[in-house]
Amino acid sequence: MALKHISLLRQSTQPGQSLTGLLLVASPALADTPFARSVIYLCAHAHDGGAMGFVVNHRLPKAALDEVLDQLEIGQLPPHSRVGICAGGPVEETRGFVLHSTDWKTEGSLVVGDDIALSASLDVLKESMAGRGPRDALLAMGHASWGAGQLEEEIFRHDAWLLAPASREIVFGADYAAKWRQALASIDLDPVRLTGQTGHA
Repeated sequence: MALKHISLLRQSTQPGQSLTGLLLVASPALADTPFARSVIYLCAHAHDGGAMGFVVNHRLPKAALDEVLDQLEIGQLPPHSRVGICAGGPVEETRGFVLHSTDWKTEGSLVVGDDIALSASLDVLKESMAGRGPRDALLAMGHASWGAGQLEEEIFRHDAWLLAPASREIVFGADYAAKWRQALASIDLDPVRLTGQTGHA
C-alpha cells in the first residue's frame, strides 16, 4: 500500500482533523458499482457528522452544460471559457454546484482547499459569461454524501477508497478519463498493478 495514502489516513484520524479537501479515489473493491474508477473531491467531512463531495471525473456532454445555461438564460459561454460539467453524484442530480478556483468568490462561497472553493449559487456561471468569472470552474450536477461514520467504514473496513491530495490539475483538468490514473500516481500507485487486495497495513 502506498505510503502517502497511509500517511493521509493517519493524519485524518488525529483529533480535530478531517478528510475535507482530499480526494477519494475508488479502489478495485468498487469495480462493479456506479463509483468504479471515480475520483471524488471532499468538500465537507466530520467524524461525527458525515461527509459530502463531488465526483470530478464523470464527464457530461457539452450539451448538458448548454441546457443548464439556457435554463438560466445565460447564453453560451465564451470559447476560451474553462468551465466543465460532470455528474457529481447520485444525490440531488438535478441540482448544480460549482467547484471553482479561489480567484473568484462571493460571500456564499466556501473555500475548501488552498485554491478550490465551492459555490451553491450558479452566479459564477453568469460571471464567467461576462468574462469576470474564476480561472477554473467545474459544474457538478448532484453530489455524493455519507452519514456519520459511513465513509470511515467504507475506507477502513471495506477498502473501498484510497486517499490522495487534491490539486487543481486533477479537479479542473480537461482530461476526465485520466483523472483516476493521475490521482493514483499522486500517491505512487500504478493502476496496472493495483488489485482488489487493497489493504491499509
